[in-house]
Amino acid sequence: MIRSMTGFGSAEHDLDANPLEIEVRTVNHRHLDVRVRFPRFLSALETEVKARVRDHLERGRVDIHIGFVGHAQLSPELAVDFDLAAQYRAAAEKLSKTHGLEEGMDARVLLEMPGVASFVEPPVDEQALREGLFGAVDRALEAVRSMREAEGRVLSAELEGRLSKIEVLVCEFEERSAEVVESVRDRLSRRMEQLELESGVTDTARLHQEIVLATDRLDITEELVRLRSHVEQFRAILAEGGTVGRRLDFLIQEMSREANTVGSKANDAPLAQDVVELKSELERMREQVQNIE
Repeated sequence: MIRSMTGFGSAEHDLDANPLEIEVRTVNHRHLDVRVRFPRFLSALETEVKARVRDHLERGRVDIHIGFVGHAQLSPELAVDFDLAAQYRAAAEKLSKTHGLEEGMDARVLLEMPGVASFVEPPVDEQALREGLFGAVDRALEAVRSMREAEGRVLSAELEGRLSKIEVLVCEFEERSAEVVESVRDRLSRRMEQLELESGVTDTARLHQEIVLATDRLDITEELVRLRSHVEQFRAILAEGGTVGRRLDFLIQEMSREANTVGSKANDAPLAQDVVELKSELERMREQVQNIE
């Protein structure tokens, strides 16, 4: 089964009655590019979160946002260093007695002294946090993967339909090419007959050479054989599934190369129109393949 690179998943984890929400969004990218945004107290877990992404996904731009739901948050707590405050107070009293100064260090002044008061993050059970958060991240990533697989099934059906259209066009190329070659043969034969009537000279060897050269210029048999082969390979890779986006993209490039060669050899308006349609189908397939993992 092929997978799209577009997906979304979310999950929640209650942290001390404060719900943390994990959202994962993915879009197409040439490689696996993971970006994480979350509260500062979770920053030490970034490497492990990215490792879990790599366990679930292989390609795509992945944006993970972890944050509290609504106005929930872990409120920082005020911490007071009473020993340091006592040292400030003792030093102030000593200065006052030594230099005859008024005592003016009240509680408010003490709290403003460096190091006495600060806000700290509330204590969190790290082991419980890791297990709960990683479990939620895994659930969100599984939801993303399921969505990517569902979209992959849609893409696969769409690509199969376009492959069938290409096969029809290849058959039309074969039929029309044979008609064009036969038409060229007839035209050259008539021209040689006209020259023979005008000059009285019969040049069968030249006629044969002209027909061979014209037929060679118009022959698209090899290109059509390779196109059919690429279509078969494309179908086989779709059936194989997995991380196949780059291989499919390469096949699209090869099919486009064959289409260009057929177009350069087309010496016929209906055939040229079919080539335009073939290129259009390949371009639509290329756009879809760009989003396959």
